[in-house]
Amino acid sequence: MPSLLKNIPTDLAEEFIETLCSTDSVKIQRIVSKGHASPPGFWYDQEEDEFVLVVRGSAGLRFEGREDIVELRAGDWINIKAHVRHRVEWTDPAGETIWLAVHYD
Repeated sequence: MPSLLKNIPTDLAEEFIETLCSTDSVKIQRIVSKGHASPPGFWYDQEEDEFVLVVRGSAGLRFEGREDIVELRAGDWINIKAHVRHRVEWTDPAGETIWLAVHYD
């Protein structure tokens, strides 16, 4: 049986992104981070909406125009509308942060 918590790569030099399923209007991904963050000056500016759930670990997201960092812990989720510029400021360096990301129109 597939699991979001199994078969995690041991070498995470970069974030691990795995598409679990997709259609023309929806893409569901598992993302595994360990101390990863967006490169300096980089902002995501996506064409589609994105629902993000932190399954394990923790992370901090920054949204353009806001001073605060939105902290997400296991079980927390956020819905990011298309073209809302955001970046990953940090993920837990001590363990894996496992995200479930749903990109949709």
